[in-house]
Amino acid sequence: MTRPHGIEAVELTKRYGDKTVVHDLTFSVRPGSVTGFLGPNGAGKSTTMRLLLGLDAPTRGHSTVGGRPYAAHPAPLTEVGALLEARSIHPGRTARNHLLALAHTHGIPPSRVEEVIGMTGLTDVDGRRVKGFSLGMGQRLGIAAALLGDPATLILDEPVNGLDPDGVLWIRTLLKSLAAEGRTVLVSSHLMSEMAVTADHLVIIGRGRLLADTTVEAFVRDAGASAVKVVSPEAASLAGLLGGPVVDVERAGPDELLVRGTDSRSIGRTAAAHGIPLFELTPVTASLEQAFMDLTHEAVEYQAVPLEGAAA
Repeated sequence: MTRPHGIEAVELTKRYGDKTVVHDLTFSVRPGSVTGFLGPNGAGKSTTMRLLLGLDAPTRGHSTVGGRPYAAHPAPLTEVGALLEARSIHPGRTARNHLLALAHTHGIPPSRVEEVIGMTGLTDVDGRRVKGFSLGMGQRLGIAAALLGDPATLILDEPVNGLDPDGVLWIRTLLKSLAAEGRTVLVSSHLMSEMAVTADHLVIIGRGRLLADTTVEAFVRDAGASAVKVVSPEAASLAGLLGGPVVDVERAGPDELLVRGTDSRSIGRTAAAHGIPLFELTPVTASLEQAFMDLTHEAVEYQAVPLEGAAA
């Protein structure tokens, strides 16, 4: 398999009438890692993926997959595997016949169909008609189709949707192994906990605009939500000593503080200098979910309003 050049999007813009769904998106997806493509509902993720795959024409800008536009690949299934709408399959076909039909269009041997059926856990149901498939089984079939041509690039929209915990673990392991082989893997998901342990890199958009293009580690580190948990019998006194223009101190309990804007070493030195005992001094790293929500809260298309009188 020839290794790809990755995915390149340059000033991708898509308008529908007077509404701009994707606005000047420029980003790269490199081989050898799993890139999470994140954004609130309505951010333009699915539209962007359709633009990358040539299913929609951009209003402005361009993109390449594996060094050329998707439509320029003579055998696209062997270059790019995609999962956008897992259930867009003739309901009367069996899983095996669906994959065989796809394979026939690209001269892919039936032996490869057997391989992907086994890889995706469909061996026991490959003779059943798709109309009887559960959501999770449909996802597995869509992933099998994406893998059929042994592609160097994978573009997957919500691949864990409908999968049970075993299935989620399976797709996580699969994506990591594909990236480890040097393939390009772009995957969208609304499950932040899953992206935290699956993705190496993140591309985050909101209302069609690029918000972040960075590693998971750097994004969480730079989110500004990290804190230090401090437990002391003299927490009130310590809070007064630590608070300042760049340091935020939150009382989390009678003897507990959450301190932002400084580190554990500085807090310990301040406490020692004033003879204040410390029972705990623990760095607390922001979760990917919290960092994502902090970044995108102004880009959410539909904001929920708490019910009056509801518990906080």
